[in-house]
Amino acid sequence: MIEYILGGIFAFLVGLFLYYGSSSQKNDIKKNKVVTAKENEFLDGEFKSKEETDVIIVGAGVAGAALAYTLGKDGRRVHVIERDLTEPDRIVGELLQPGGFLKLVELGLGDCVEEIDAQRVFGYALFKDGKNTKVSYPLEDFQADVAGRSFHNGRFIQRMRRKAATLPNVRLEQGTVTSLLEENGTVKGVTYKTKNGEELKAYAPLTVVCDGCFSNLRRSLCTPKVDVPSCFVGLILENCELPYPNHGHVVLADPSPILFYQISSHEVRCLVDVPGQKVPSLSNGDMANYLKTAVAPQIPSQLHDSFISAIDKGNIRTMPNRSMPALPHPTPGAILMGDAFNMRHPLTGGGMTVALADIVLLRNLLKPLMDLNDASSLCKYLESFYTLRKPVASTINTLAAALYKVFCVSHDEARTEMREACFDYLSLGGVFSSGPVALLSGLNPRPLSLVCHFFAVAIYGVGRLLLPFPSPKRLWIGARLISSASGIIFPIIKAEGVRQMFFPATMSAYYRAPPVN
Repeated sequence: MIEYILGGIFAFLVGLFLYYGSSSQKNDIKKNKVVTAKENEFLDGEFKSKEETDVIIVGAGVAGAALAYTLGKDGRRVHVIERDLTEPDRIVGELLQPGGFLKLVELGLGDCVEEIDAQRVFGYALFKDGKNTKVSYPLEDFQADVAGRSFHNGRFIQRMRRKAATLPNVRLEQGTVTSLLEENGTVKGVTYKTKNGEELKAYAPLTVVCDGCFSNLRRSLCTPKVDVPSCFVGLILENCELPYPNHGHVVLADPSPILFYQISSHEVRCLVDVPGQKVPSLSNGDMANYLKTAVAPQIPSQLHDSFISAIDKGNIRTMPNRSMPALPHPTPGAILMGDAFNMRHPLTGGGMTVALADIVLLRNLLKPLMDLNDASSLCKYLESFYTLRKPVASTINTLAAALYKVFCVSHDEARTEMREACFDYLSLGGVFSSGPVALLSGLNPRPLSLVCHFFAVAIYGVGRLLLPFPSPKRLWIGARLISSASGIIFPIIKAEGVRQMFFPATMSAYYRAPPVN
């Protein structure tokens, strides 16, 4: 017991060093009038005027739809081209963290989580080797409506599309963008095929590419270093109760985590992480057998029967988990957003928070500009976007990648100790849980706080090893634990950009003023 106390005191001092500087976001939330419409049908919008377009947006997912409404509300003439305007059906993008909800409200889209049977989320429950603990979002300083939200991804996207389409200067069109139109290195617009197969060209001074993780345009605008560390196997459990209502559930299973969270009044999403790029075959029954024999024994008993029933129903889906650091090629006339630009492991559900934070930032940068036609000056100015987004985006990206590596089972004793220490550290409560959860939720996305808490976990693990009586073996494992922790987080930080992440104010683009119109 003394090892936990002393280790906890040591970790507390490290965590407290940073925590005193943490500041909570406070937003006044105003409810918007709900636009009622059928959720499973969507017709192409039409401009109320025939004037030229200011911004072309490729893709109308979470990022594209939110950006279309945001820019349209600011008076921009927006043309959105989306491959398929019917309701999406995905197994990810179903959990919006509280920090992302605050950004949604800031954009005037807070009502888009209403009337879709969205569920409030107040924190997480962790399960490991028969033990469990609950960690809550630090929401004490926020209004009562502030919490995470979980929902059907497609319902959420359709709500945002419909809200964008209510603006007279926003047009949503179904079509497939095949290429960017370039002239002397400047993007002038796009070539696309309509839903009727007609090939057309659309022109605008600014093209925003946010066509998702499968983007076929990103290679023109960034260096895509896509990693696929694992795949999610998705099921829906019906009419079952989670052990901790209104909380996401993370089972630290072998070999990697299993997630549960409610996406409607009667449905619980289950995501089983399978390391690597290959999963057992669905067609020959290997997947069902794997889920029943290897996964089912590790999930909470309250969910076991519903889990087996979901397998027997056969509606099992898979999706690769991609991660890609943001490595843009600043290009006049174009910019990347959303999963086309930057991805992280979806374990922590941070993708929509990053996208919405990026949209808030881009909106604020574009607001002073009445004219977007000076492509070279606009491109130089928008380099500040890539710098200013880094602290928030990199914190969420780094945490997702690091936490996934820590939560996976390893044959390395040092990594095993790190995994144990992480669970017990979060179980201590107080600053030990609220600090990391504030990072994960997007409420306090500070890079230095992330590094401090990450190494506080490592030091806590070393304390557990060395007390009450250190031995040469335990000393060796402790040294390897610190080395392993460094080996996890430092390469991730390097990929994100040390200077941009921790010292953005030293970048020249940080102070870049808007071009004079």
